[in-house]
Amino acid sequence: MDPPASKDGPDGSSLKPVSSLLAKFENMNKAGDTQQSSTSSARTTSPAPKPDRLRDPSPSGAREPPAIPTRPRALQPQYTGVSVASTGYSSSPIRCVPPPVSSLGPRPAQPPSLNVQPPQSPPSRNVDGVAVGERPSFLQADSLVKAASPATASKQFKIPSPITPATSDPQKSPRLAATQPPSPPPPRRSGELQRPRDVEKPRPVPPPVNRAEKPVIPSRSSVQIERSQALDIKTRTPERISPFSSPPSSNGTPDEDDSPPMLPARPRAQQQREPNPEGLQRSRTFHVGFVPPPLHPSVARQRRGREEENGSARAPLRPHLTGGNQPPALPARPQSIIETSRTLNGMMMAPPPRPPKPGVNTNLDPNPPGSISQKRIVSTPTQYQPSIPSRTHVRSMTVDRTSNRVPNEFRAPPTPISAPTIDRIPEAVPVTSSRTANAGPTVTMAYPDATNTNRSKPYISKGVHEIYTKYDTRMLDVCGELVCTTGGFTRVWSLLDGELLMSLSMGEGQKGTAVMFKPGAHVDDEGTKVWIGNNHGELLEADIGTQRITDSLPNAHGRYEIIRIYRHFNEVWTLDESGALNVWDPDESHTPTLSNGPSQSFRVPRGHTFSMVVGDELWYATGKDIRVFKPTVDGKTQFQVLLRALCQQDAGEVISGTLLASDPDRVYFGHSDGKVSVYSRQDYTCQCVMNVSQYKINSLAAAGSYLWAGYNNGKVAVYDVTQTPWIVKKEWVAHENPVIKLMADCSSSYRLDRSLVVSLGADNMVRTWDALLQEDWLEGEMKRKDVEYCEFQNLKVLIMTWNAGASTPHSLRYSESDANFFRDLLQTSDSPDIIIFGFQELVDLEDKTATAKRFLKPKKKEGSDQERMSHQYRDWRDFLIRSLDDYMQGDLYHLLHTSPLVGLFTCIFVKADLRGRISNLSSNEVKRGLGGLHGNKGAIVVRFLVDDTSLCFINCHLAAGQSGANQRHNDVAAILDASVFPSERDPAVRIDSYVGGGDGTMILDHELCVLNGDLNYRIDTMSRDTVVTAVKQGNLTKLLERDQLLVAKRRNPGFRLRAFDELPITFAPTYKYDVGTDNYDTSEKKRSPAWCDRLLYRGRGRIEQLDYRRHEVRVSDHRPVSGRFRFLVKRIDPKRRAQAWMECQQLWEDLRAKEAHAEK
Repeated sequence: MDPPASKDGPDGSSLKPVSSLLAKFENMNKAGDTQQSSTSSARTTSPAPKPDRLRDPSPSGAREPPAIPTRPRALQPQYTGVSVASTGYSSSPIRCVPPPVSSLGPRPAQPPSLNVQPPQSPPSRNVDGVAVGERPSFLQADSLVKAASPATASKQFKIPSPITPATSDPQKSPRLAATQPPSPPPPRRSGELQRPRDVEKPRPVPPPVNRAEKPVIPSRSSVQIERSQALDIKTRTPERISPFSSPPSSNGTPDEDDSPPMLPARPRAQQQREPNPEGLQRSRTFHVGFVPPPLHPSVARQRRGREEENGSARAPLRPHLTGGNQPPALPARPQSIIETSRTLNGMMMAPPPRPPKPGVNTNLDPNPPGSISQKRIVSTPTQYQPSIPSRTHVRSMTVDRTSNRVPNEFRAPPTPISAPTIDRIPEAVPVTSSRTANAGPTVTMAYPDATNTNRSKPYISKGVHEIYTKYDTRMLDVCGELVCTTGGFTRVWSLLDGELLMSLSMGEGQKGTAVMFKPGAHVDDEGTKVWIGNNHGELLEADIGTQRITDSLPNAHGRYEIIRIYRHFNEVWTLDESGALNVWDPDESHTPTLSNGPSQSFRVPRGHTFSMVVGDELWYATGKDIRVFKPTVDGKTQFQVLLRALCQQDAGEVISGTLLASDPDRVYFGHSDGKVSVYSRQDYTCQCVMNVSQYKINSLAAAGSYLWAGYNNGKVAVYDVTQTPWIVKKEWVAHENPVIKLMADCSSSYRLDRSLVVSLGADNMVRTWDALLQEDWLEGEMKRKDVEYCEFQNLKVLIMTWNAGASTPHSLRYSESDANFFRDLLQTSDSPDIIIFGFQELVDLEDKTATAKRFLKPKKKEGSDQERMSHQYRDWRDFLIRSLDDYMQGDLYHLLHTSPLVGLFTCIFVKADLRGRISNLSSNEVKRGLGGLHGNKGAIVVRFLVDDTSLCFINCHLAAGQSGANQRHNDVAAILDASVFPSERDPAVRIDSYVGGGDGTMILDHELCVLNGDLNYRIDTMSRDTVVTAVKQGNLTKLLERDQLLVAKRRNPGFRLRAFDELPITFAPTYKYDVGTDNYDTSEKKRSPAWCDRLLYRGRGRIEQLDYRRHEVRVSDHRPVSGRFRFLVKRIDPKRRAQAWMECQQLWEDLRAKEAHAEK
């Protein structure tokens, strides 16, 4: 080809050649005149001379593309039907080869000066290597004056995949490229359609283009087109051409046949596009019927910047909003419009992402019939590849990458997709909560109701209850009558008699870190072998009968420690600390084997804190984040189910979890801060977050409809989650050290004919528990039937509590109101059947000398209570007896019991006709002063039975001080947890007269309890003057909101007084007054007023408090408080009780059989 006569381009613009490459392109451009096209093949395999004869791929001999002698067949789709750099193309609908250029003869003497990269070379950063200011004129925007048929020809190039080749348009390429030396055009990037052009000239009005013919091609079609190298362009019609199909700088019209010279472009290596055929289906997500309008570079740059700041997770979602049924062929698009926003400032897009695994489903239906949730549709490979953070098909990205919302003209028509629609999924599903709370209805509920908690241990009726492992173990598995632990040893015991069946040493430097009974081909084959994973990544199979290792696979997980082994039907999944998840498929014997190796391997994030199998899914927790995966044997299903992790920021790390068989739609997770979060399996929303404890929940298990929780303090609690709030059914101390593992054994129903829950503690003890809680059920059923065999009677009870401040009965005489206090109290009490007087500080606790004497002087061991009681207590006892005789005429009262304790004094009177019905009288004291050594703080506890009802009265004085709330909490817990009474040995009496599975040794074992005393709970976060002002104004509600006792009942799930009730307070604070006045403390300390003196009760609906009031006695700094109650007591008919018991036994057998059938 001869050089041009002038140095002007086809449009008269000046050329500035900077290299032999550009000069060569310029000469090629000038020689073709009006029928110019590409100078040669956009990519040659060698700079050698061209052949003498070019191929004639089109019927027209006037327009022939250059021959490509050594071009691989796989590269042809890159150039079929399009000139990569041209903005005007032929409108021929049958052209499947590069656009024609002027007939060129052989040029053996002057080959192009360019270095050709191999077909599989990686994409270069600067696409064409030519600085913007030094480009030849035919590359400038003003050179694009005439186009043969820009709109239609632009549709000829059919993109075979959503990953489009990358080019650089000199019209819109930034000046940054000027610093790079000229180089041959690099291969096109999969995410770019052509090279952007410099926008320095104003844009003319573009010609129309077919708006309906810019669809997103479904993946399967794209893959087939790419592999067959065929481009279907017959569906394009010239009358539907969009004006946006031509570059903004082009003045061509669809009627023009001339095209400017082509920009030589290097073909994209075919194998860089083929590995991701499945990823192409990201493009088939909403209907796009035309090419989007061009964007100004500044607008595109700003939008891309915002997108990068927001992260890449959103980018792949928007394309799926546009999918639907796609046209059969993908037309080419102008190569200077869309990619401008993707190559701004010379910055090219990142390389294409790694393709998904070959087995993914490439079904073209955007809504497969098996889809259950829109979230799952988005995150499965049929809709979206979550591993691709920021790049999708360029047609989709024209919507998503340049805007945070989909324009109206790009929105998909209505589809039969059920709500929530895909475009709302990121906001409506809990996947958006990777860093924030879920969008679902997350509710932090009240604490569980512990009012009727049963404290007895649910021992099993048959078999051994506990097994001592004799070594440090942290892993446990159970199968029927067998239990296996691993660590330095792997041992198997029989739960029937405790016999050690297998003991294997793991070897020096090795320890078992995961264990599981191997699945069997039949139920009877279960429990014969175990799989063991160790800290060196090795999997072992041990036979229990022979006590030998029968198979092993070294480096099954490399050298990483195996942390979990799961069972999924007859499959086994193994997980190591690096996040490698292997799936072991059963062989022809229907059991997995180590010899065949894993069927599939997957990768999950590091930092595992908990995981479990839920149906076919693996719910995997790392800290607070929960991810859902779906491992499969064939690998054809998308592994990652959710786009983002589930998370509750207001809860601690996820360290435990379980699934209730009675409510399979809910998944329960235990957190390190004592919370339990509940998620739905259907839409993955968080249903609620329950505060259940202040202790770390180390393990969760499910048995029937109850949720079992093992805590860091060694306790196990059972919750009824069907109620709102939850009910604490049972709580007991299961281990002396933290509970490590709880496991409910489903196979025990058909192997042992009973249901078991096995616990492993840090004390290396394995204990078994009755999963159905038989004793609890029988007791509860008998309580519900007591109306059938019991007679009931109401008793009137009067209780008074008063911190007397070392006053004596004689001191009441100095004031008329003080002298009339007991008279008014008794005469307005409506002749109670039982009267309890509870005093605190009958001795001066401020007297250090007297306190030291009481502490050091030994207590008298001999003599009656009269002799051992000091004169202060005797004086008050005698005063109370006289008061009853004087003011309760007509009623005869007997002194039932008196108990003193370093200032505490309890005196109980009962009517004469009731005395004969009282039995089993007992009392004790709990010291809390000086760490339990001194009785200046503590409690006096008295209990007795009226007919067949147990009553317990607690008179206590707790730790003082505004800041001593926690110490008071501890005092209450110590008092209520103390075993202060002798145990009741008759099982029938336990069921009839005590509650909560108790034997009568503890306070809460009794049916009716009343706690009174100086509890010393204060008002928080308010100054003394503020409190005094509020009291004078009668604004008690404001003060009660800050009362320490009421606040602890609301906020502290471990507060033991939550099991007690209190009538609403309507009187002013009873502490602290100046003695002899009605003024609150004006001393130097100026203590803030508070409700220190309280009455609380616990009766399971059989106690009714009639009033709650204070009395004006000024002899002390406390005011007395009294309350009238109505107790409901029962008398049992033995014959009718026996009949009810037989009925309960029969009901239990029916229930057990039903549960066993459900398990089987």
